[in-house]
Amino acid sequence: MRAAMTRIRLKGAVVAAASVAMAVVLTACGGDDGKDNQPEGGEKQPNASASQQSSSPGTQKSPDTSEVIASVKGPGEIDLVINSAERDAGGFVTVKGSVTNGSEQQFTAVGWQGAEEEMVGNGASVAGASLVDQTGKKRYLTLRDTDGRCLCTQFTTGIAPGATTPFFVQFPAPPAGTSDVDFQLPTMPSATIKISG
Repeated sequence: MRAAMTRIRLKGAVVAAASVAMAVVLTACGGDDGKDNQPEGGEKQPNASASQQSSSPGTQKSPDTSEVIASVKGPGEIDLVINSAERDAGGFVTVKGSVTNGSEQQFTAVGWQGAEEEMVGNGASVAGASLVDQTGKKRYLTLRDTDGRCLCTQFTTGIAPGATTPFFVQFPAPPAGTSDVDFQLPTMPSATIKISG
């Protein structure tokens, strides 16, 4: 009888120890405080929603304007400047620059959102941009998130007369050996740019 009681107590102790260990493991795995795992410095992640990226102007880093790799002028006195086209390790190319509205009217980027049916809710944006590899004969379209929104800047209220607004847009990266591509945006002339990185 004592041996049976000892075995029951031993089994109870094992079960209690296993329960405590399981509680510790579950606590360690939990702890989601609802915050996204964004790196410091406000850098954008390729899988982040474009609406999240462009809704807070303070979180979008302005491009380094000290270098201009291309500049084109479009209809309505719209100037587009491209400051960088950087390849990253994740297989993306991020193009950054700025748009200046030299007209006396609000610029709403009509046509710039493109006509791709899978892209939704992009409104005034650069969602219609593409990179063209003339040598490889391939076109790279703007990336989108799982909600169908572009990984690019959205000009929520358009661009005011005389204002300059930064923009970014992400594409799948061409092969590593490809550095010269054409940046194309509806209504604007094509611009040849060099990918760095």
